[in-house]
Amino acid sequence: MPSSGPSIPLILGTYASPKSFWEAGHRFDDYGVNAVFTGGGSIDEALFERAKSEGCLVFAEYATLNGGYADYVTKHPDAHPIDDAGNKAAKATWFMGVCPTHAGFREYRMDALRRQLERFELDGVWMDYLHWHAQFEDPYPIFIKTCFCDSCLSTFQSSAGISIEGGTVPEKSKWIFENVASAWEDWRVSVVVDWAIEIRGIVKAMRPNALVGAFHCAWKDADLGGVRRRCLGLDFAALAPHVDVFSPMVYHGRSGKAPEYVRDFVTWMSDTLPIQTEPGRYPRVWPIVQAFDEPRVTPEEFEKVLRYGLGAKSTGVMMFTLPSVVEDEGKMAVMKRVYEEMGKGG
Repeated sequence: MPSSGPSIPLILGTYASPKSFWEAGHRFDDYGVNAVFTGGGSIDEALFERAKSEGCLVFAEYATLNGGYADYVTKHPDAHPIDDAGNKAAKATWFMGVCPTHAGFREYRMDALRRQLERFELDGVWMDYLHWHAQFEDPYPIFIKTCFCDSCLSTFQSSAGISIEGGTVPEKSKWIFENVASAWEDWRVSVVVDWAIEIRGIVKAMRPNALVGAFHCAWKDADLGGVRRRCLGLDFAALAPHVDVFSPMVYHGRSGKAPEYVRDFVTWMSDTLPIQTEPGRYPRVWPIVQAFDEPRVTPEEFEKVLRYGLGAKSTGVMMFTLPSVVEDEGKMAVMKRVYEEMGKGG
């Protein structure tokens, strides 16, 4: 069911530290920007106060299931996700996941969240890496079946009321895939949802008016054989009651797609989930679109994806990244034109 929350304007945002933007002599209120999204660790008093003085809401990205954060899995080998062969899972290109049932890692991340919320009166917290170990931000995604550590296997058995057969990890994983694959996938979804529930509870207890958002893989339910849910453990419908804002990472160029990919996914999400547009009603959808040149994104493409990102039932947009816009005069002009137009009700 839709939830209620603070009534806020159409979000015209940026992602990343504003340092380069400010060093170039710019102000957010001169470009129609009204929201700053950036890594929680980069927020200090100076950033927070200046962003607020220029009319911006401040949202902190919160690294959730990223085992590479502070080299956690390196320092705590028992938190390393285990693949179906019983080995420590390799990095998926640059990304290193973590075992989501590792109690120490969970406590570590929740403590970090509390400290962040204590320091600043944030307008929201955006969960990032809210998925099991895999890499989806590439034209050819890397999927690794995890996690088959003792913690995950025992938790699954207890939760699902199933007794796994086999002695070794390869035997147990094979038995799971052949006999209870659906139950295994459902359980993995429930683990991700449980993280979101606890994070939401902490945020709302400490900052009742703050929003809880999620950066996430921009794949439809049926894409790649439903692998988003089966491998990443991401079920949008299951997360919807616990997320105020979905922010699909629709990086068209990075994903080897045309700009229209942004339009199509935002439309699909708007039609599939109970996305809200009325003041004070949630969940909402605010996409994050590609501005960085990997491969080259022209100012014309950038304008397209910004406008597509504000299509359908979207009530906000941001770009990845602000420094990529700052170093390109054409993109700066696009941001100013689109944001000022949309800020006036265009």
